[in-house]
Amino acid sequence: MSIFEKQSRIEVPVKELFNWHKSPLAFERLTPPWEKVRVVERQGGIQSGGRMVLEIKQGPFRRRWVAVHGDYVEGSQFVDEQLQGPFTKWVHTHRMLPETETTSLLDDHIEYQPPLAFLGEVAARLYLRRKLDRLFAFRHARTRNDLKRLHPYAQQPPLRIALTGASGLVGHALATFLSCAGNQVQILVRRPPKLESQEIFWDPTHRELDKASMESLDVVIHLAGENIGGGRWTAARKDLILKSRVEGTRFLCETLASLKHPPKTFICSSAIGIYGNRNDEILTEESAAGRGFLTEVCQTWEAVTEPARKAGIRVVNVRTGIVLSSLGGALAKMLPPFQLGLGGVIGTGNQWMSWISLEDLIGVFHYLIHTKDISGPVNAVAPRPVTNREFTQILGRVLGRPVLFPLPGFMVKTLFGEMGEALLLEGQRVEPARLTSSGFSFLFPDLQPALGWELGR
Repeated sequence: MSIFEKQSRIEVPVKELFNWHKSPLAFERLTPPWEKVRVVERQGGIQSGGRMVLEIKQGPFRRRWVAVHGDYVEGSQFVDEQLQGPFTKWVHTHRMLPETETTSLLDDHIEYQPPLAFLGEVAARLYLRRKLDRLFAFRHARTRNDLKRLHPYAQQPPLRIALTGASGLVGHALATFLSCAGNQVQILVRRPPKLESQEIFWDPTHRELDKASMESLDVVIHLAGENIGGGRWTAARKDLILKSRVEGTRFLCETLASLKHPPKTFICSSAIGIYGNRNDEILTEESAAGRGFLTEVCQTWEAVTEPARKAGIRVVNVRTGIVLSSLGGALAKMLPPFQLGLGGVIGTGNQWMSWISLEDLIGVFHYLIHTKDISGPVNAVAPRPVTNREFTQILGRVLGRPVLFPLPGFMVKTLFGEMGEALLLEGQRVEPARLTSSGFSFLFPDLQPALGWELGR
């Protein structure tokens, strides 16, 4: 029998720590991006008798893990025990203990028996222990980081929040975070809503939306839009990219403005592409718009939020930079060649990359929900942008791989056309002026720790 234990001090009262773990989506927040785990079924919560079925991907194989909760003690403890899965035995005791009135102790205690008897014990010593160390270092850090963000608002009542684009990379992570904060998060979907769910039907193409479900919301967050990096920018695709943002946003804002009880806040996604290609010029929210297709998209996108603003709704346009996540977006596309040692500088390497970690972007949305004196454009980027050459060198260093294979500019234009030129060869040196001046705190202001966190290095 092997035993693993991890303890950490969390700078919040034990009640806040325990309540965070009671959220139905806490497990998703605690799953590292590099772990291929999917919740297949969930019955009940962490109280005794609750049950969870997971699907775990190990190489080409998928394993099923069935766990049941027991030994629940409100405010201090719950246990999950494996009924079916890769271990002969697995009993995980979660304890949250008060340390002072304002701090608590998070204690994870696991008793486990690997399969294959002696060989399993050898594997446990050589491999499983390191895997558990890495896993629980992430889990405790994420718990600490989330509760640090949530603690200043712990005494405020839960909010009713509607969210579009929840199936996307940012939307899924944001919905999970906001739910763990105790809010009622209602997802706008384009299919029939699931029974007994908080989903709201909408079809922006045909201008259909369940208006009754939108009454008396506190916040609406709009992230939906066609992926700009999903293929070459043909005339038809550019039209789709523009319409998916402009028409959906216009319809949503007109609907919100027409409600008897409209939301207090409307937060709409935008992008730093609004500034165009500006070389080394330092850009803030006060900078003028640039030129090009992305500039046109972003300007029109932000302009059609005007009906909501005129109705007295606080409108925030979040101009997002390159979002770093191994689960999707630019970083996920870069990883395969870099992991094989085939990565390198793109074009001249001098183009600026204004990036933000997914963790900090979620924090930005949460901060903007609660910071009621901020409206209008907000640059959602880390405070220290890098050139493509710097990004390439740092990513190679984090992965422990050489970066010897450049991608010349002419090949980018040949392979990807206008899309490749705009997204890979051009750039913006953007600063988050409004966030920093208002007191927002970044978890990852520097690139190397951000990549290390996301990649588990």
